[in-house]
Amino acid sequence: MIILWVAGLFLSGSLMFSYWLGLARKKNLKVIGDGNPGALNLWKSSGYKFGIFGVLLDFLKGYLPLLWVMESHYSQGYFIIPLALAPIAGHAFSLFLKGKGGKAIAVTFGVWSALTGFKASLALAVILAVLKVLGSGYKSRGNSPVSDGVQVVSGMLLLFVYLCISKWSAPILWVWFGSFVILVYTHRLEWIAWVKEYSKRERGH
Repeated sequence: MIILWVAGLFLSGSLMFSYWLGLARKKNLKVIGDGNPGALNLWKSSGYKFGIFGVLLDFLKGYLPLLWVMESHYSQGYFIIPLALAPIAGHAFSLFLKGKGGKAIAVTFGVWSALTGFKASLALAVILAVLKVLGSGYKSRGNSPVSDGVQVVSGMLLLFVYLCISKWSAPILWVWFGSFVILVYTHRLEWIAWVKEYSKRERGH
């Protein structure tokens, strides 16, 4: 039964709403901006209304199915780890895009909102806002995706501190680890660009 639940949650995460909304607008998100078939490029190609709608749908495909899981006995113990990670992995490796998905930011917020009653997702939102305001993210010449990618992964790393201080259970910490690994993977190009530029600047000194 657990296998069916994981498969269903993975399938839910694989639903690429933003990409399909883009196609409905005759916009191929794979050739827009950084090629990410997610809500940000939908926003860029079709305006903020479609972008917000895409974010909402991506959030809900992680939130609603996991909220259902949280009402079952599978929410207890280590069963929650594959169940919580399945929607995030589904978005990152979508079945509908031959294993090539999006950055998985909105769906991650959805999963953590259901998993912790919005506590961890709110904490992550605050962390990301602070990083943005303080300028802790990387600033490249007109290359905001690099800055955003570094901020997202850094924010997820700092979320671990919050989870430890708040004394969340070991299974929740394992869900964090899986979420972190997936986000590092989906933002790998931004981190590679950041490392290259940082190394170049260090050699310049």
